[in-house]
Amino acid sequence: MRALLNRRAQNMDSIRNIAIIAHVDHGKTTLVDRMIYQARLSRDMEKMGELILDSNDLERERGITILAKNVSVPYKGVKINIIDTPGHADFGGEVERVLNMADGVLLLVDAFEGTMPQTRFVLQKAIEMGKKPIVVINKVDKQNCRPDEVNEEVFDLMFSLSATEEQLDFKTVYGSAKQGWMSLDWRKPTNDITVLLDTIISEIPAPQMQEGTPQMLISSLEYSPYVGRIAIGRITRGELHSGMHVTLCKRYDIKENQKVKELMAFEGLEKKKVEKVGCGDICAVVGIEGFEIGDTIADFENPEPLPPITIDKPTMSMLFTINDSPFFGREGKYVTSRHLKERLEHELEKNLALRVKPGIAPDSFVVYGRGVLHLSILIETMRREGFELQVGQPRVLDKTINGQRCEPIEYLTIEVPEEFVGRAIEFSTRRKAALIRMEGRGDRTHLEFEIPSRGLMGLRSNLLTATQGEAVVSHRFKGYEPYKGDVEKRTNGSLVALETGLSVAYAMDKLKDRGSFFIFPGEEIYGGQVVGAHTRENDLVINLCKTKKLTNIRAAGSDEKIVLPPPIRFSLEEALEYIQEDEMVEVTPKSMRIRKVLLDETARKRAIQ
Repeated sequence: MRALLNRRAQNMDSIRNIAIIAHVDHGKTTLVDRMIYQARLSRDMEKMGELILDSNDLERERGITILAKNVSVPYKGVKINIIDTPGHADFGGEVERVLNMADGVLLLVDAFEGTMPQTRFVLQKAIEMGKKPIVVINKVDKQNCRPDEVNEEVFDLMFSLSATEEQLDFKTVYGSAKQGWMSLDWRKPTNDITVLLDTIISEIPAPQMQEGTPQMLISSLEYSPYVGRIAIGRITRGELHSGMHVTLCKRYDIKENQKVKELMAFEGLEKKKVEKVGCGDICAVVGIEGFEIGDTIADFENPEPLPPITIDKPTMSMLFTINDSPFFGREGKYVTSRHLKERLEHELEKNLALRVKPGIAPDSFVVYGRGVLHLSILIETMRREGFELQVGQPRVLDKTINGQRCEPIEYLTIEVPEEFVGRAIEFSTRRKAALIRMEGRGDRTHLEFEIPSRGLMGLRSNLLTATQGEAVVSHRFKGYEPYKGDVEKRTNGSLVALETGLSVAYAMDKLKDRGSFFIFPGEEIYGGQVVGAHTRENDLVINLCKTKKLTNIRAAGSDEKIVLPPPIRFSLEEALEYIQEDEMVEVTPKSMRIRKVLLDETARKRAIQ
């Protein structure tokens, strides 16, 4: 028996579970690529390209990680399970659930930018859970980098987050994931990242050995068209065997008898079938039906559930409905309310921070999320899958606390060149933001505000325009505070199309002094579609399908050249932030249009009265 326990303890000692956490774009996924390369898991690294783990098209395009992913790296007889996490606070649900599987974290910080709002957000979660950190100061090859200062910043941040003495006694590794080297001294570059891998083995504790009945908290899931849903998690106690009978412990004390059909362990970039998985290792379980993230796989006879995963509540809602515009069904495969309902239910299974409730109309749904980015990623994914839908204006969720109306407040951080500081402060304070910190970093200035979530809508796009694309904007949730008063909204009205048809350059030329257009000449439009921004506050209905009356009489000046300014084209986030209460965004696989909720002009006038 003792020999068996010793053997198990050795097996445990040969496992390290780490999560990589950082602010967005500080190099998490690039570092994982380097670790995979170091372990020579991918011989054809050059062929595969970079960002191996960002397999989703949307992730590659935006350069951000949206879904947490697992990979294991063998090094010196130790299996290092690495979990790559998203950096955006909007995907905090992903971060929270995967930290449950890790024993320690690699905190990655940019050597120039230093600690950013999202760094604080993910680190706070890790420290609360008692995880041991290793600090990696990345991008030391950058000009004007300040590794030593950044290291001090990290220490101060951990101290302010009430880290324990053990957590504050962290090891720091410097390097450049892009160039592929890590060192304990940033002035002495090395040839590879073995220093980091050695530090992980020495600093991150091995999983704790727990004898007894099996327990596994389901922290993630995958879907296979062949075997259905696959549960992923870390075994906290005992062992799991292939073909074993288990109990699935769900919320509200519901217990179901299930059977493990297959077990898979992570080896490199792949999953391999195994007969058993021991305590402390991360595995995938096939055959468990009807599970949710946060459920526990426990012993068949004496089931003991683990505490379920707690997730921060949503702060924003948005109306999703079917596309009922005159152009519906032209581009999409899935256009009915049934398709929309099934897709949102499918998303709820793996997106923990999401909530869905039925809307007022039978074909509408109110979707609750963590922010505009969180919801827009879902919309973008759906349009690529072939869905057609319409979404309403994002609304911030208020609460009544002790009889007082309260609203979500966020920490806003803006980094801008010195010449644009005045504009950034002006734009923010107009939206009820309060400046709490301001400091110079080289030729850029770092600004910190507290701002109502409502004030963030449309702020990013306005700041980027005002600062010629130089502003770096990020935010994280702080909490609920008393209502700050009305925020300044969009002052311009809309230019609304009168009838359906092709937009004509002649008509657009005659109306260009009335505002700026969102469409090109020759583009198909419909009555009630928002085709531009009016120069005044009210909406203006215009006829863009009107052509020039032709005669056989030649007149002077009849052949004037038409010169139109280029139209304004919105991204999905910008469109969601731009629309007003009586407008919606129509999203189809190939197009995106802004429209009035009521397409008929007479109906709109009646509604106002």
